[in-house]
Amino acid sequence: MQLLNDVRVLDFGRYIAGPFCAALLGDLGADVIRIEKVDGSEDRFTSPVSQTGDGASFMQLNRNKRGLTLNPRTPEGHQILDRLIPTTDVVIANLPPDTLASMALDYESLRTQKPDIILTTSTAFGASGPYAKRVGFDGVAQAMSGNMHMTGNADEPTKNYFPYVDFTTASLNAMATLAAIIHRNNTGEGQHVQGCLLASALSIANGTLIEQALLQTNRSGSGNRGQTSAPSDTFRTKDGWILVQVVGNPLYQRWAGLMGEDLWRTDPKYATDETRGIHAVDISDRMQTWTGARTTAEAITELEEVRIPCAEVLSPQGALDNEQVQAMGFLEAVEYPGIDIAAPIATMPMDFSTLDVSIRRRAPTLGEHTNEILESLGFDKNDIATFKNARAI
Repeated sequence: MQLLNDVRVLDFGRYIAGPFCAALLGDLGADVIRIEKVDGSEDRFTSPVSQTGDGASFMQLNRNKRGLTLNPRTPEGHQILDRLIPTTDVVIANLPPDTLASMALDYESLRTQKPDIILTTSTAFGASGPYAKRVGFDGVAQAMSGNMHMTGNADEPTKNYFPYVDFTTASLNAMATLAAIIHRNNTGEGQHVQGCLLASALSIANGTLIEQALLQTNRSGSGNRGQTSAPSDTFRTKDGWILVQVVGNPLYQRWAGLMGEDLWRTDPKYATDETRGIHAVDISDRMQTWTGARTTAEAITELEEVRIPCAEVLSPQGALDNEQVQAMGFLEAVEYPGIDIAAPIATMPMDFSTLDVSIRRRAPTLGEHTNEILESLGFDKNDIATFKNARAI
């Protein structure tokens, strides 16, 4: 069973926040049409892995979609949109407001063609305020939310390698779009859903921001070492690295028992998560001595025996080879034109007992379904040839 079989989504998104939102809706069964520039959108070619230059992220973010090339600013492109929009339930476009208006994809223009349509957009900083017209990527929101200040060390602000703000915004946008679909089904009313990179980043940072506002703690980065519990850090073993996270007294008591020394239980400096965070260097030093005498496998086995959360620090290849990743099928081997081996594409990271959220389509090649979609709208071969000559498609 697929939840959104009767929902059509037009994905005008770029890079991550828009396309991943659309991919999640596609996983749930929506007919998602990815719309690109005639020569391909920029995000198609980021981190190229195929013979045609198609990129790794594009392959992930555009699963379960059909592909259409379109230039909406041409008269012929606008003619296509005039037929396509009335068949559409959701438009996703993480484009600046003035760009949307120039392509007649702003909410007011869309409503004139489809009164109950849902428009889902994203901005870097929000739709109003002094930064409303600024552009920004994931890293900008990381910088402004306090994340870079708290990641890395105090003398070197550090950005997360993986773009968690983009993916968070996309996931929240997908949830909000589903809420808008439910609202429309109940009331017949469409709406404009607006996500924001900075708002997403502030949501993730909010606990630390609350603490700062109320207590003026003025924290700064401490590398991998946690500041509100301990041991919470990365530790070198004889043959690698592991991460250990001990939070709360029950876990800490088990860790202290593993160390076999009374002072970790009796010294008031280590009585609570708060005080352990203050003295985290002491606890990390003790843990490093323990892990340094063991191989990674030995350390993890002993920590697992007393139920302490831990993991080997894996490289990207290590993550691909990991037995749990493989056993759960978190990554699905998907063939793609121009690549000799199947690509490991992440599936929707949730399981449903009755819904099918599998990868039914690989990401489309450039304009792969253009003719198919236009013919379904009633355009004939002569129309399509005219559109191509005008570079509208």
